[in-house]
Amino acid sequence: MSGIEEAWAAGDAGAFAALHAPMATYLAFDGTLMVGRREIESGHAPLFRGIMRGSRLLSWDRRVRLVSSDVAVATQMGGIVMRWQGDRATPSAKRVSANTTVLVRDGDRWLVTAFQNTRYRPWADTLLGRLMTRSSG
Repeated sequence: MSGIEEAWAAGDAGAFAALHAPMATYLAFDGTLMVGRREIESGHAPLFRGIMRGSRLLSWDRRVRLVSSDVAVATQMGGIVMRWQGDRATPSAKRVSANTTVLVRDGDRWLVTAFQNTRYRPWADTLLGRLMTRSSG
């Protein structure tokens, strides 16, 4: 489990924010933009006390590319398993997102300097997408 996932599981907004660079940007799935550790912490604290209390953050299909020796770009799929979903191994489809994370080296650790979260809704899987891509035959 990554430090991000551990801080999330602990519901610790301060620890979660501390894994981000001082002026990191965090773009949530709903378009909310948080800039800096203070906003990231204050944006997550009520979630961890409320609806996200006891939830688990999962990530998979992570791909990391080093841009330089001190900068990396990671893409991954991720999602939340809510506390009432028990020991579920994967998030429900409505909670799956595609994420892009930019990390910077800070001494011997990596910090998130930019994070962007997009709900995963492939157009081809929508009714309109299926209708428009259906071949006539």
